[in-house]
Amino acid sequence: MTSTIAPTTPQVAINDIGSMEDFLAAIDETIKYFNDGDIVEGTIVKVDRDEVLLDIGYKTEGVIPSRELSIKHDVDPNEVVKVGDLIEALVLQKEDKEGRLILSKKRAQYERAWGTIEKIKEADETVTGTVIEVVKGGLILDIGLRGFLPASLVEMRRVRDLLPYVGKQLEAKIIELDKNRNNVVLSRRQWLEQTQSEVRSTFLATLQKGQVRSGVVSSIVNFGA
Repeated sequence: MTSTIAPTTPQVAINDIGSMEDFLAAIDETIKYFNDGDIVEGTIVKVDRDEVLLDIGYKTEGVIPSRELSIKHDVDPNEVVKVGDLIEALVLQKEDKEGRLILSKKRAQYERAWGTIEKIKEADETVTGTVIEVVKGGLILDIGLRGFLPASLVEMRRVRDLLPYVGKQLEAKIIELDKNRNNVVLSRRQWLEQTQSEVRSTFLATLQKGQVRSGVVSSIVNFGA
């Protein structure tokens, strides 16, 4: 009479995987924790017409609505980012009504830029930005955030047609700064006046009696040229 030996199931010692607490702790270490308003870093994993998905190492991918990608209005997400880009984003909502993590690239950029702009203003230095829009009363410059340059302060004299400035880089002084109102006012005229004053001072300092200088007649008036 033969006896049948039932197959034995391999036993796994609990020490092979550690305790349940260790297991949960290991998982917990792989998840990033943050709050609304924090700036996080991640990699773009998908670009759609209306939104971009960002992997920040959280339990779900973050969603950046297209309106939160750039300080420019009505931009094509594909013109701003591409899959694989490493970017920063600000947490708007850890969980919206649909359970999604909502992020903003432009607001992270704004927060980073604001500190720089404040230092430039305190040092009475200049900013350089690209003209991205013509709006009522002036121009909008991209200086990391939206800087407003009134039409009366673009040149030494008021400019009527502002469209030719779009796409150009302009240098300007910061004349008004209010973070609470999200208000940055610039003056290129002030920068031009300062620059011309410095050039004039340098020129006068190099003049010497008896020197011969060449020049161009700019106008003729009753009392001379």
